[in-house]
Amino acid sequence: MKSLVVFALLLAIAVSTNAQVSSHAPTAQPASPSASPDAAFLINDKAVARVNGAVLTDRDLLREMLQIFPYASQHNGFPKEQEASIRQGALQMIIFEELVYQEALRRKLTVPAQELNQSEADFKKQFHSADEYQQYLTREMGGSEQNVRDKIKRSLLIEQVLKSDVEAKSTVSWADVKAYYDKHSAKFLVPESFSFQLISILPPRNPSPDHQKEGLRRANEVWKTAKATKSYQEFGILAEKVSEDDFRVNMGDHKSVERDQLPPQVVKALLDMKPGQVSDVIQVEQAYTIIRLNAHTLAKEQPFEDVKSELRTDLQKNKYEHLRAALDKRLRENAKVEVL
Repeated sequence: MKSLVVFALLLAIAVSTNAQVSSHAPTAQPASPSASPDAAFLINDKAVARVNGAVLTDRDLLREMLQIFPYASQHNGFPKEQEASIRQGALQMIIFEELVYQEALRRKLTVPAQELNQSEADFKKQFHSADEYQQYLTREMGGSEQNVRDKIKRSLLIEQVLKSDVEAKSTVSWADVKAYYDKHSAKFLVPESFSFQLISILPPRNPSPDHQKEGLRRANEVWKTAKATKSYQEFGILAEKVSEDDFRVNMGDHKSVERDQLPPQVVKALLDMKPGQVSDVIQVEQAYTIIRLNAHTLAKEQPFEDVKSELRTDLQKNKYEHLRAALDKRLRENAKVEVL
């Protein structure tokens, strides 16, 4: 797992020249070294939470919100329908990070000088020039190199706890992966599906009996031409010309559709066809359709070898999140967390 510092706790949000730097920067990736959301968002260093007395501010909160939705600056803010959930998620994250940091201090964890020096050097490499770094140092860190080191050290301490309590315990063996595969075999069943092209003749809204007759007449005329097509290309060109559904722009191609997603009368027709054949006119509710079958894939189980790598990744990710949530719960049990 890449270092959580990722140094960027220091960069995700640029602090205004006169603002005091928060001591509770999260450990997230930066947007860019020169990002300055202060210009786009109102920040006044107001407290948003206290964790065992340590104050987290709206600056910390915004920094984390921008990690969740990094496009806020370009979009003049967060999507209104998502802002509340983004804010809540960010608030929970900065509280969690502060709890983990305090746990690292309780355990009296330390950061070797060599590791701290390397992390600081790597952090500085993110800047395009020495002048850019100096501007950042003045604007964000009050001109203090020690402030930079303190924040990197904080992030490395958080990382130590997460590595020992979460990451190291989230490994899933290949035997565990195989056992999961065998126990949940239904999840790895590829359902029966059909790949086909479709021409649709659609009725007007609230069609009269005359409309239905006219639609059937048109569909039968189109069917004569469709039946004479000899290839995917020929049928597709016809679909583009005469079909009245949205798939006409894709040569009427519906790609692969699972059997249980299709109307019964369509499935019945497809089961009686071979790839390359064109159906008769099929009525689906008040519409008329003509289908060219391209492929019929029977249900089958995905071999373990085909899915094991992705499955292991998913299982480890799920285990990681479970352990992380358990750590959060445990740290909160004896903590005083106040959301302001």
